[in-house]
Amino acid sequence: MLKISNFRVPLTDDTPLEQLAARRLKLAADTICQVAIVRKAVDARRKNTITFVYTLEVETTVPAGQVLARLSGDRDVIQVTPMVSEDITPGEKQLTNRPIVVGAGPAGLFTAFMLAKHGYKPLLIERGRSVDQRARDIADFWHTGKLDAKSNVQFGEGGAGTFSDGKLTTRVNDPRMALVIDLMIAAGAPPEIKYLHKPHIGTDKLRQVVKNIRTRIIEMGGQVEFEARLTAIENKDGRLTGITINDNRFLPCEALFLAIGHSARDTYQLLYQANVAMEAKAFAIGVRIEHPQELIDRAQYGSAAGHPKLGAADYALVYQDRAAGRTAYSFCMCPGGLVVAAASEAGGVVTNGMSLFNRDSKIANSALAVTVNPADFGPNVLDGIEFQRRYERLAFAVGGHNYQAPVQTVGDFLAGKSGSSKYLVKPSYRPGVTPGDLRECLPEFVTATLAKALPEFGRKIRGFDHPSAVLTGVETRTSAPVRIIRGQDFTSVNTAGLYPIGEGAGYAGGIMSAALDGMNAAISFIKEYTV
Repeated sequence: MLKISNFRVPLTDDTPLEQLAARRLKLAADTICQVAIVRKAVDARRKNTITFVYTLEVETTVPAGQVLARLSGDRDVIQVTPMVSEDITPGEKQLTNRPIVVGAGPAGLFTAFMLAKHGYKPLLIERGRSVDQRARDIADFWHTGKLDAKSNVQFGEGGAGTFSDGKLTTRVNDPRMALVIDLMIAAGAPPEIKYLHKPHIGTDKLRQVVKNIRTRIIEMGGQVEFEARLTAIENKDGRLTGITINDNRFLPCEALFLAIGHSARDTYQLLYQANVAMEAKAFAIGVRIEHPQELIDRAQYGSAAGHPKLGAADYALVYQDRAAGRTAYSFCMCPGGLVVAAASEAGGVVTNGMSLFNRDSKIANSALAVTVNPADFGPNVLDGIEFQRRYERLAFAVGGHNYQAPVQTVGDFLAGKSGSSKYLVKPSYRPGVTPGDLRECLPEFVTATLAKALPEFGRKIRGFDHPSAVLTGVETRTSAPVRIIRGQDFTSVNTAGLYPIGEGAGYAGGIMSAALDGMNAAISFIKEYTV
């Protein structure tokens, strides 16, 4: 097997990859047995010569040594050996009760899948509802403004990521990530997620993937319960002994995987009361910004904007205010998407971004977030939650006390006024928007940093700071405000048998890293305990 790296193909070149690979290796086309794409990215730094950059694995009838000898000195062509699957051998410790997984987001689902696959018959409990019922509940909230605190964008099967862009980008470099991707593909995700530089599924396809993973967990002996909320944890002499569900059902338990997500505020409170070791951590808050997708496409791709091979363009922006010690950055950018209502508590407005697989809404949106540190919100480990809650409630008030979100044009925001309703795109947030002053529902240091960042972003992406671009508030759930402290074996440092995992535990930042974290925790457990 040969691997070709940094293999550039012009946007306009439609030659089959097999022929291009043969040409690159100086081989006849009929010697190529198979070409597999390992990675595919777009290089649009030069708008007049946009290229795709591939990493390919190629099987040929010509021995690899002969090919490499012919290409002597070419560092972009090497010989590789196929990966060998990891042998996971169960440990010897005995369990009296089956393991329990709390939360059916990516961390919880992948934990339960691995445990079920290896015969541990886990119980997976989820405070929200199944993904189909959840979708109906969310649609009703967006249409009527009636929030269901049990079933919303934050709570329910699939976790918060299911009602987002379904982005699978991650910076985590772990060989087990291939297992995560393979499972997603087996559950119905598009095969190209295996190699795209910035893969995404879209909320429409991700819902089916989630259901298929749940089905496999059950088929392998696991059990899944919805509307089952963790309400108490019992421990004795520093070791977990059991949990209570819905205040009325006790389950003895020696191994509990906590995949609670970043918005389970009541669960953080009960962990705090149970003296589980936790610490406050940094996060970020800000707004959502919307532009016509065409504006972003033109800025990123120039005259090639709209080319069918390119799709909707994205962006990543960072501004450092060194004098103030603050950073503003784009977060969870959703090409061809929508801004959505993501509240999970009564009396608060929370925004998020979402898009479907086709990314065809013609609107680009992204969070513009500013870093928040523990020094900004107080000494108590749970003070970050109250900090988030304060600004969500202010946004609820500015929006009209009915879950409509406050909006402001960039021009008004920078000029320190409000009330303009001439928008570059119609605000997509439902159940609706109310013109207002975002400075009334965000900390001064956040709005001051955003006011400095927007013109800088406009210099990087022409039109980004257009006076009629739409800002919608507030985005507060960028990551968990708390970290549940654990050791190298994934267990709590002061509560044996408790496995804090995923984004809610403070150890992940998206679908892929959360799924990987859950899988790694399950493997650590399997290597210690017998079936």
